[in-house]
Amino acid sequence: MEVNLNKGYKVGRRKLVTVLDKMVASDLLRTLLAVWSVIVVIIVSRQFIRILDKAVEGQVSNHTLLTVLGLKTVIASATFLPAALFMAVLMVLGRMYRDQEMSAVASAGGGSGIIYRAVFLLVFPLSIVSAGLSLYVSPWAEAMMDQIMHQDKESADLRGIAAGKFSEYSHGDLVFYVEKIDADKKMQQVFVQHRQGSRLAIINAESGRLEDLPDGRYVILENGERVQGQPGALSYTLEQFGEYAVRVDSKESSVNFGKAAVASDILMRSEQITDIAELQRRFSIPVGVMLLTFIAVPLAQMSPRGGVYGNMLVGFLIYFSYGNLIRVSQSWVMNQTIPPWLGAVGVNMLLLVIGGVLLARLYGWHWLLMKVKAKVAL
Repeated sequence: MEVNLNKGYKVGRRKLVTVLDKMVASDLLRTLLAVWSVIVVIIVSRQFIRILDKAVEGQVSNHTLLTVLGLKTVIASATFLPAALFMAVLMVLGRMYRDQEMSAVASAGGGSGIIYRAVFLLVFPLSIVSAGLSLYVSPWAEAMMDQIMHQDKESADLRGIAAGKFSEYSHGDLVFYVEKIDADKKMQQVFVQHRQGSRLAIINAESGRLEDLPDGRYVILENGERVQGQPGALSYTLEQFGEYAVRVDSKESSVNFGKAAVASDILMRSEQITDIAELQRRFSIPVGVMLLTFIAVPLAQMSPRGGVYGNMLVGFLIYFSYGNLIRVSQSWVMNQTIPPWLGAVGVNMLLLVIGGVLLARLYGWHWLLMKVKAKVAL
């Protein structure tokens, strides 16, 4: 504010981004990254254990394991961004109430609008990022994961073979036992049980190796003997060989993509009720970022003596209730229990009502009515 003796006071223009905005946004961003990382690591770790079991059994290769881990991290990051942001806002504003920083803001004439402005300076671009993650990146990651898992399942290689362990392939028609595996992946003292229709072959070889040939993948066995016949019959064929190849069959089939892997552009053009429900679920992520933040600002002040984590329990209850209602709403839309428009706006309108009630509890119903009347008068 400048003083002119002839013209009086001249009010300066307000800065687009104030010091308070920068302080709240930077603190919120640091807390968000920490909370987001913890949530994603916990969720992905639980899912990773299931895939790791398949890798130990030889159903998933090491390369596929790491790729699927990265894709699941992307999907979990998009899914749990609203929860991480909700908790981060509660923690940051709760700390500001505890340290009396909110009292300093209020004494300077700052109200809820100032706090919302500082918070949404970060939340609004995050909602755009979450929309891109939910509508485009997550479906791409789901499709890539289904494709990679299908290709890995289709190629029945011998990556699960380990020394001193029986390994089954080709639906049990091929059984391997290896006594030792050298550093160059060459197998020593190999036992193979190979079933072809009603005939069964037992093969013992001194060594073996895996080799890709133009017509498929083979296990090349060296210096052994082969016994073949039909169980229960009295005629068997016994032969010795210097080199014998056993083909590991690969199963060819089409990839079955789930609804989560379908591109959003296709869902938008579809009139199927299942596609509409899936599209509503994807839109609920960026909408949830905005609405949960709207609730978190007044919620952080409800229990000032509870410390930074005083309202975390209430926050967990609200978020899990919101998540369950989104899933229930999607199920009802798919079963045609409710119309699609109600599934799209019902839960979100409920969050808006909860946010209004929390604001009224924070500032009083009289203040809320005055604000509404002022907006209507304009």
